[in-house]
Order: sequence, then structure tokens, then C-alpha cells
Amino acid sequence: MEYLQKSLRLLFLTVALFSFSGLDLLAGGWVHEKGKGYFKLGQTYLRSDKFYEKGELVDIFTTGAYFTSLYGEYGISDRWTGIAYVPFFSRMTVNEVEFTSGRMQPGDSYNGFGDTDIGIKYGLRVGKPFVMSATLQLGLPLGRTDGGETGVLQTGDGEFNQLVRLEAGYAPPKTPLYFNAGVGFNNRTNGFSEEFRYNFEAGFTKDKFLGALKMDGIKSFFNGDGGGGQNGVFSNNLEFISITPEVAYQLKGKIGITANVGVAVYGNRILAAPNYGGGIYLKL
Repeated sequence: MEYLQKSLRLLFLTVALFSFSGLDLLAGGWVHEKGKGYFKLGQTYLRSDKFYEKGELVDIFTTGAYFTSLYGEYGISDRWTGIAYVPFFSRMTVNEVEFTSGRMQPGDSYNGFGDTDIGIKYGLRVGKPFVMSATLQLGLPLGRTDGGETGVLQTGDGEFNQLVRLEAGYAPPKTPLYFNAGVGFNNRTNGFSEEFRYNFEAGFTKDKFLGALKMDGIKSFFNGDGGGGQNGVFSNNLEFISITPEVAYQLKGKIGITANVGVAVYGNRILAAPNYGGGIYLKL
């Protein structure tokens, strides 16, 4: 059971970190004009039988996560943009295992609502090739920490966190290119360590096509007290550096499709598997 708990713990935390670590923040240092916005119905898929422990690969029970979510950015004014990420359907699974001794470890699954993020972004510098913005993001513990027959399948981590992020973007005039970079501090409750977060993005737009390459990272401050969820199966001090290529295509009018795949090039206490995502979006 301890081995099973470790597998599931790492599964959820990997998905939670990738789900709102910058992969959907397409506006970056830019804010939307009043009444303009971006809304996406997305799907995330992750499945693995290995995880990173201090950069080394370790075998675990095969586990999977499937998140269906709504993500939105909306211009409240020409400087203020509201942001929300809502994983309204989360499915967590662990495979059945038959050991060489003949003993069976039954599989398990749980479906439920996930932890939700809401935020507000302020444009410090707008309407120029070089822009800057500041974001306050709140992580709401709306998911469950004791799902499934085993009671260890999670769609939330049981803690309320506050992330402050500063981002800068640059779009060279008369070119299809753009660049974005950001840093952030994530304050976490319930015994979790605080985190330093950073991201960089480079991309281009041409006609109806957008292509981007993104890098996201998390560095722990190692100042937690070892807390966690109600059943104590969460770990502190997760770290990673991920690379994510992403493409988007405007189908017709304001509707388009997007796809990405995130890969951790370094990790500690996270699953060693690509994180696949895709969706359909509406641009106002």
C-alpha cells in the first residue's frame, strides 16, 4: 500500500504542476483589451510507470490522469484581465498488478472535480512592442484528497496557495515573432514549501497558424514542515524543468484548435512521462 500511495501521490502532483504552470497563459506579458478574451475547452492526458527521484528513474505502478477543463482570459478593462482554470472533470486511475508470487494488487479509479485556479492580471506597460504585466493567482482546494476504494486517489492537494508572477513580452515590429519571460513566487499553506517559478516562451504567428516553444520550471525553497493532504500522501519539494512545443490553428472566424506535449528534462518527485494536451478555443 505504501508503494501504491507513492505512485498516486506523484501522479497527481505532476498533473497539478503542469496543468496551470504557464501552458495556457497564451497572453504572457500582454493583457487583453476590454471585452476581448480567450476561452478553451481542453483535455490533458498523462500515463506513466516511472518517476524521477533526484533525476533518477524509478519504477512505479502504472498510473493515469485525464483532465477535462475550461480555461479563460477576459479583458475587464484595457489593463485588467481576469483568468480562470477549472478542471471540472478529473479521472485518476491505477492499473491492476499481478506479482510473480501470484498475488494480485487490484486497480482503482476515481472521477471528480479538481482544484481550481483564479487570477487577475494587470498591465504595467501596454500598447508597445515591449510589454509587462503582474499577475495574482489563487489556487482553490476544491478537489478531493481521499478518492477511490483505496482512499488515496486525489483531484486536489488540500492547500490554498497564492502565486505572484511578473512577466515581460516583446514582439519585434514588422516580424511574426514574439518572446515572453516570467518569474513568480508561490506561497503555499498546509505545510507545503514555497516555490520559485520561472518560464520562457518564443513563438511566431503566420496567417492562421501559431507555433511556440515553452520552458517552465519550479524550484522549491525547502521550507515546509512535511504537511500534506488529509491522509498525508503528498510530498513537498517537487522540482522540474519542462519543455513544451505547442501549435494552434484558427479554423474559422473566432474558433481554433490547439495541441501541445510537455516533457520534463529534469525532475525530482514527478512522473517521467510526456504530458499531452489539446483543445478547442474561442477568441473574442
